[in-house]
Amino acid sequence: MTAPAARELTSPNTHAVVARLLADEPARRVLDVPCGEGAFLARVRRAGLIGYGVDIANRLTAPDVRFARADMSAGLPFETGAFDAVVCIDGIEHLERPFDFVRECRRVLRSGGALIVSTPNISALRSRWRWLLTGFHNKQKVPLNEQDPSPWHHVSLLSFPMLRYLLHREGFRIRVIATNRIKLVSWLYGPLWPLAAVITGGALWRWEDDPGQRRRNAEILRQLLVPAVAFGETLIVKAERL
Repeated sequence: MTAPAARELTSPNTHAVVARLLADEPARRVLDVPCGEGAFLARVRRAGLIGYGVDIANRLTAPDVRFARADMSAGLPFETGAFDAVVCIDGIEHLERPFDFVRECRRVLRSGGALIVSTPNISALRSRWRWLLTGFHNKQKVPLNEQDPSPWHHVSLLSFPMLRYLLHREGFRIRVIATNRIKLVSWLYGPLWPLAAVITGGALWRWEDDPGQRRRNAEILRQLLVPAVAFGETLIVKAERL
């Protein structure tokens, strides 16, 4: 009997975009964490690369996968510099200690290696509008069930500036910003785009006195206004390990 195909378990087109970003890297050994059912590892194999998967539970349906069970916040069971690239597809928002995880990603990556992260885009104008009206973002529309904690809860949703801070603080630099798709409904929030640019730019200038940080804030503002961030469904970034 044929085993069922591994499901991607994320928003449409996310795996395809991550795969394109990975294809631009001189990578041979790739870590996929969390690897879910192994759908992205199957892509890695088809590309002729060596893939390793990590997850808190073994849900693999893809055959012959190199797999290790581990808690993403508690350390990765690999040697320092073992990988050319680490892929984290819709995983970081589930972690209680995302800084520890990114620190571990840096440890297991070689110098110059790539970390590709996807996460729900709460910096999109659509999500920010929902937050204004309801206090909840687009990818977490209701309160989490505190009586039934789950590893699938979004306990660490990250805005783009916070994700950038996390990555840059832990020894990475963002090189590419992308998204899986821009839904038609998201363009309806286009009139907020120039308003957000003016108000955010004014606030970043007014409340920051350090000249160096003001220059960085100007770059962050430009990044917040690119279509992938302002309108994208899933935020996807590729960062280089320094």
